[in-house]
Amino acid sequence: MEAKILTWNLWWQFGPWRERQPAILSVLQEQDADIIFLQEVWLQEGGPDQAEWLANELDMFVARTDGPRMDGGVSLGNAILSRWPIVSSQIHQLPDATGAPGYRRAITAMVDTPQGQMWTVCTHLDHRFDASRTRKAQCKALCGIVDQLRVDPENEMPVLVAGDFNAVPDSDEIRMMTGRCEPAVEGLVFTDLWEVAGEGNGHTWRRDNPHLVDSKWPNRRLDYLFVSWPRLRAIGNPSSIWLAGLEPVDGVQASDHAAVVANIYLGQDPH
Repeated sequence: MEAKILTWNLWWQFGPWRERQPAILSVLQEQDADIIFLQEVWLQEGGPDQAEWLANELDMFVARTDGPRMDGGVSLGNAILSRWPIVSSQIHQLPDATGAPGYRRAITAMVDTPQGQMWTVCTHLDHRFDASRTRKAQCKALCGIVDQLRVDPENEMPVLVAGDFNAVPDSDEIRMMTGRCEPAVEGLVFTDLWEVAGEGNGHTWRRDNPHLVDSKWPNRRLDYLFVSWPRLRAIGNPSSIWLAGLEPVDGVQASDHAAVVANIYLGQDPH
């Protein structure tokens, strides 16, 4: 049995945000993922909730963070949507460079898949070009969170971790996640699914996106689907992975980021 998973930064209420909402929904409907990880979802104080709206439209369960309040009292947060029931969820505050609590969040959700319960994690790290130190602290905290979720890694379902890490694959913070340097937690690293089955550079921040024509930053792969290691053989392996949301929908570009989508192996078909 395979599951389709997707991660996407939805660009909050930036740009022509009202016009972008139908385009976002259209891309998600087309991809038809089983588990969706979203960043920069908005929640209007006393008003609409983008994550709840998308979950209702897609007939999915949802867990979300609150996030910091931006202009007009609108929060910026993360969300996990699932075709299968979400058994429990928890919000975790990530640190800044000094180790003090920062405004970035991670959300964990236990998803009751047909193959058994599986932990999922969605996050969005500091965005500044020069903030590698902060992102390293946040990745260390994230690894600690994942380690607390595991009981018997060699025999249980692995942990899926996804989000906008605002860091390229050869950065110190991602190298720590993927075992290219000393891991934050002994016995815990992550497989970057794009490196297993992706074709090309996988850039999710790209100048062919009309929202980024005048970007100050170069083309980069910032958005990741990870699966924890050690893990049961084959569980979590991707058979394919690709980018979505690259083309405008009815003339509207849905977000400033591309989405990353993968089919992963969960186990033998229970039926």
